[in-house]
Parts: sequence; structure tokens; C-alpha cells
Amino acid sequence: MDKSDKKEKHEKNEQKVDRETKKEPPKRLQQIPKIDDRPGFKGIVRLAGKDIRGHVRLRRALAYIRGVGPTLSISIANVLHNKFGFSVDKEVGEFTDQDIEKIDKVLFNIQEHGIPKFLLNRRSDMLDGTDKHVIMNDLIFTTKQDIEREKKLYTWKGYRFHYGQKVRGQRTRNTGRTGMTVGVLRKTVLAAQQAQKEAPGAGKPGAAAPAGGAAPAAGGAAAKATAKPADKPAGKPAEKK
Repeated sequence: MDKSDKKEKHEKNEQKVDRETKKEPPKRLQQIPKIDDRPGFKGIVRLAGKDIRGHVRLRRALAYIRGVGPTLSISIANVLHNKFGFSVDKEVGEFTDQDIEKIDKVLFNIQEHGIPKFLLNRRSDMLDGTDKHVIMNDLIFTTKQDIEREKKLYTWKGYRFHYGQKVRGQRTRNTGRTGMTVGVLRKTVLAAQQAQKEAPGAGKPGAAAPAGGAAPAAGGAAAKATAKPADKPAGKPAEKK
């Protein structure tokens, strides 16, 4: 390779290093423009008792409400579009107070607007036997009532709720442990016992003495056992019949 080629290669490497070391700082995400200045626009909208930012679109805003999931929010948005002509992509801050009241009426009476039954969360309710859907504080209250009823009946679910264990059949060996569990306690006990066994013979000078003195004792016992037949008299006296 010629000197000129080496020089060009060296310059290219230096330029590459300069580009890598002198990287431009990452571009920040564009901040949301100030939309509160629009006439009639609301920065915060209270929808079914939930405060929602005004720039959120209707379909997404419905999913913020407790008790309304992604699938149900799409169905409710379609109901609002078909009944009142509300666009699902319209920002909630652009709705008037009358429009918000119409949306609230639909949300608190979802079962009356043709929503499929399998999307409702209170089918065949125990109190009145009807199919309905509860949201927000009503959902929290009914859930607590259901748990208390299971505890009073002392069903298996109520038993598990009472002791703070998992209710739906999950395993509790690895997860869901509470208090001093048996497996962890047993390991600590075994480790302590092993440490106690290894501790006495670690550095005590008289620890090896009993083992050394055991050999002569064992030898003496063997000598006595062998000496006993020699000490016996040669002849035994005749037994009386």
C-alpha cells in the first residue's frame, strides 16, 4: 500500500472518529402546543366522574373510565356516533356541557343502548337478576360487597380472601408467599445446623484427643476378649443330674 493510500485511510478514520465523538444531541420531542387558547376548548373535562385532559380523543378517553375496557370503549363510541353524531376522533375538550351530559347518560346506562351482553360486567345480578354494567365508584362498591358475601358464606373463595391468599387457583409455592414460609425457614435451619457441625473441629486443640484415645480403649477390649478363653480351667466339673 502506497503512502498516499495510507494517508487517505488515516484521514478517513480520523473523520469517522470526529463524527462519532461530536454527535448532535438527541432532538427533544415536540411539546404539546398550548391548546387552551382555542375558543370554547376545555383543558380538563369531567367524564363520568373522571378528570380527563381535553386533548384526548373520545375513543381513548372512554377507556380511561374505571369499568370500561378497550373493546367496550369502541362499542360505546359507536353508540355515541350513531345516536348523537359524535366523531370518535374528536377531542373531548371540544364538546359542550350538553354533549358531556349526553355521554354521561350513556355511560351510566350502557345496558340500555344495545351493547352485547357478554361485554357487561354484571350479568344476572344476584340482587335483581338483570344484566347491567357498573362503572367508577359503583363498581368498587359492588366488588367489595361480593367479597364480603363470599366471606360470610365461607365459600372456598371467601376462605382464600379471608387469609389473603390467591383466589383463582394460582400456585403459591414460588409467588404469593406471606410470612415465614416453610421452604425458606427450613433452608436457614439446615444451614445453621451445618455451621454448628463444622464449628467444633475448626481450631480447638483438644478436639482431636477423644478420637486418639478411642483406639487404645478399643484395643484393650479386644485383648480382654481374647484372654478370657485362656484363663478358663482346663476341665469343667460334672454337672449334677
